[in-house]
Amino acid sequence: MTLLYTDVEEELRAAVRDLLADHCPPSAVLARIEGAPHDLDLWKTLARDIGVAGLLIPEEYGGAGASAREAAVVLEELGRGVTPVPFFTSSVLATHALLQVGAVDLLRGMADGEITAALAVPFAASPYREAGATVTLTDGTLTGQVRGVAGADVADVLLVPADGVLHAVRAADARVEVVPSLDLTRPIAHVTLDGAAEPLGAFDQRETLRFGAGLLASEQLGVAEWCLETTLAYVKERYQFARPVGSFQAIKHRLADLWLDVVRARAAARGATDAGPMSAAVAQAWNAGVAVHAAEEAVQLHGGIGMTWEHPIHLYLKRAKSTELALGTPGDHRDALASLADLPGPA
Repeated sequence: MTLLYTDVEEELRAAVRDLLADHCPPSAVLARIEGAPHDLDLWKTLARDIGVAGLLIPEEYGGAGASAREAAVVLEELGRGVTPVPFFTSSVLATHALLQVGAVDLLRGMADGEITAALAVPFAASPYREAGATVTLTDGTLTGQVRGVAGADVADVLLVPADGVLHAVRAADARVEVVPSLDLTRPIAHVTLDGAAEPLGAFDQRETLRFGAGLLASEQLGVAEWCLETTLAYVKERYQFARPVGSFQAIKHRLADLWLDVVRARAAARGATDAGPMSAAVAQAWNAGVAVHAAEEAVQLHGGIGMTWEHPIHLYLKRAKSTELALGTPGDHRDALASLADLPGPA
């Protein structure tokens, strides 16, 4: 596969970037976070005008029939804007889960963004370990609690794995309690269940989490790119000792090293769109740390304003730190990569 972007992917990128620039720049995201962070009006516009909600849904179900490559481009742009919409949780994770079980009716409703779904597993769950059961199924009734679910606060349907089967639960029939989260642009919630559920089919949770982890690397790439570009622009215009800050050799070296890191992150993220377990592990093992490093450098090289609440950089640092822990830590992915490559462990 080629790591280059196609003309179609670049057109999709331009459409998403232009829409976000008009409707949801980082300053607007910053203004929302103390209220309801999710921008559902923007989500409906993205779904209606560009069709992002149904990218991974086949055309026969009303979607675009696109591939993970196109979804990755959208995630890059949403990462660049820390955009508070449920694309990753609904149109990537939940959609992949529904495609696994062939839930056509739900997929048709999600294709145009009218229905939003969330996979009711902890956002910190690892693709490489079986999660402990917190939900039990008895006579068609699900009971229990799933903690730290991303996207549940705006979901119409909750997709709950239990006993190897995926179940659909109307969000209105569950108790969804939003809890404090490091990432102010992607709320998490505890979901408490005690009612009937519709079984959808046999479900491999680890496969969906692995697929999601691979695409999450593209969102992390977008975060890192924004931090690098914004910092480059700032050090060119910020003067100290009658010279631009960016003209100092130490700053040049730091930003050159960061640029190389981001280039490598782009290659890793593009490689992960092949949906292979090894490429997903490579991408997360590298990109999670690059996003955090880029955000930390942005905070420091912006000087005093980088430390303030009024500048949006802290949103990027918090998104980077939260995704570093989501769907497996870098250490989890490095261990998985060593196993996949059949590398010997420590003596």
